[in-house]
Amino acid sequence: MNATASLVDDLLAGKHRALARTITKIENRSPGYRELISQLHAHTGDAEVIGITGSPGAGKSTLVDQMAKVYRDQGDTVGVIAVDPSSPYTGGSVLGDRIRMASTVGDMDVFFRSMSARGSLGGLSTATADAVKALDAFGKDKIIIETVGAGQNEIDIVRTADTVAVLVPPASGDDIQMLKAGILEIGDVFVVNKADLDGADRTVQELKEMIHMRDSDDEWEPLVVETVAKTGEGIEEFLSVLEDHYEHLETSGLLDEKARTRYAEEIRALLRADMGTLIAGEIAEQGGIDSLVDEVVAREADPYTIADRIMEPIEDCSSRRQS
Repeated sequence: MNATASLVDDLLAGKHRALARTITKIENRSPGYRELISQLHAHTGDAEVIGITGSPGAGKSTLVDQMAKVYRDQGDTVGVIAVDPSSPYTGGSVLGDRIRMASTVGDMDVFFRSMSARGSLGGLSTATADAVKALDAFGKDKIIIETVGAGQNEIDIVRTADTVAVLVPPASGDDIQMLKAGILEIGDVFVVNKADLDGADRTVQELKEMIHMRDSDDEWEPLVVETVAKTGEGIEEFLSVLEDHYEHLETSGLLDEKARTRYAEEIRALLRADMGTLIAGEIAEQGGIDSLVDEVVAREADPYTIADRIMEPIEDCSSRRQS
């Protein structure tokens, strides 16, 4: 049995060390990680995936901690992936060492992992989506993805989560404007956290008005929930709304439709990455990008001609395969 098959067997047997090693291999894109994900794929599809996003300071980490606590009280196993800002120097997770999940420390049925966004659009890298598969194959009932909340680009989370919750702090005009900029479209549930602070009622009303006015063909109209994550107030109501949305996805057929959309985008993303690797190799074969730029600067060639020349051997391979 090779190392990958052994690792897969250990993960499927419920060994937490194997799960941690698998996610490390995925995050580092270590040799053999693609074979690893391929073998795990047949064992996925059972977990409910929840995305938690929103502006910094909205209380996402505290909310996720409380969610995990309630889920465990209900007998569910939980996996949490916290996608943190990438270090511009190492590509590592800047906030990876911060203390989280205080309510479930020592509970082996809550697996927490902080991952670097690696500059990916929306703070979610392909590695994060693969880590979700590992947690799913391991048998986690609920998988929570907490993102950095950097703004409109958080739309990427839609491709990974079944249900998306957007956190908004009270009386935050900037956050309401951010929602108007586009993130409003991705939310299935909106959470006004820190609802014990002044301005919460006004924020709830503004959100409800915006939701009512948004153009959507979906039968599901997003709900606004109030929570005080630090005390646990409103958490059970919030989780009940998440469950209602998941049931809506199942009964309407949207759950399968979202999965198909997600897989289609994943295939495209992998092909784009693979094609980029092939093109980089061909550029190196033809002397490197600086040499090609020199030709353009000297007016010996133009960018279109260079691009055609780079693509020619790749297209020739494709043509020979088709003939």
